[in-house]
Amino acid sequence: MTGTKSPLLALPGAVPAEGPDEGVAAHYGDIFREQRRLAAGEGFVDLSHRGVVTVTGEDRLSWLHLLLTQHVSQLPPQQATEALILSPHGHVEHALYLVDDGSTVWAHVEPGTQQALIAYLESMKFFYRVEVTDATADYAVVHLPAGSTVSPEGAAAVRELPYGRELFVPRAELDKRAAGYGPAAGIWAYEALRIEAHRPRLGFETDHRTIPHEVDWLTTAVHLQKGCYRGQETVARVHNLGRPPRRLVFLHLDGLEETLPPHGTEIRLASDPDGRALGFVTSSARHHELGPIALAIVKRNVPVDVPLLAGTVPAAQEVVVPQ
Repeated sequence: MTGTKSPLLALPGAVPAEGPDEGVAAHYGDIFREQRRLAAGEGFVDLSHRGVVTVTGEDRLSWLHLLLTQHVSQLPPQQATEALILSPHGHVEHALYLVDDGSTVWAHVEPGTQQALIAYLESMKFFYRVEVTDATADYAVVHLPAGSTVSPEGAAAVRELPYGRELFVPRAELDKRAAGYGPAAGIWAYEALRIEAHRPRLGFETDHRTIPHEVDWLTTAVHLQKGCYRGQETVARVHNLGRPPRRLVFLHLDGLEETLPPHGTEIRLASDPDGRALGFVTSSARHHELGPIALAIVKRNVPVDVPLLAGTVPAAQEVVVPQ
């Protein structure tokens, strides 16, 4: 967390989020309407609780290339990408969503993780000409959905993505600029669309054992033709010779249930509700069209066509990472 509350919590109808997303609004009074607006390319989402890290200096891209799972040594200005930092054993430690503006790499990360990330980056500077800065107190992240006609003018940096734009906005100007972005949507609406799109989130779809293969990060955050980063041996070995022990799945949940299974809810076979746990729910939401949905991590060999239980909630599985 940033340690400060967003000024946009003063907007009419704002209900504060709790847990990892504390500091921004969960919703503004109408969850499904907020989702429908985002899906139609209208409005914005306040992501100002996320950490912001900048890297400057003439060696910034070549240096980051040695540390990240992504190929960034020749990253063109304004081209958004995402990358991971792994442990020596290949487990995911950090996820960075970044863009280079020609002189500075801008990255946003999960709330409260920027300090540990910066500590690691500082320990790896050696003789490289780089400067790493925690810019969270000065800049806030705002999400504009795909199809939005809002101008990003005034943003310090912009990440152009298939699912929208992410703006790095001066924090002191957040409330003033938000007034021109259209109706606000809360983090619950954003999360429902994220889950629908199967996009993993650090600390939600990951734990201390997660390797990139398990959550489909090989397709977006890992460059398989580069080496020279911590944990690369594990990535290459599992990709070329083995199979990940677990896999990300999308769940359609029984709409008759009143409550959503929270993060950590155990997954079992519907035919064996008292049997061994086969995985756990990572994120869940109510979607404006699909109804209750979730992401979950299950063991690789769980059959793809068997009915499951998320706690006590019946669930049908949709493959994200193939067996």
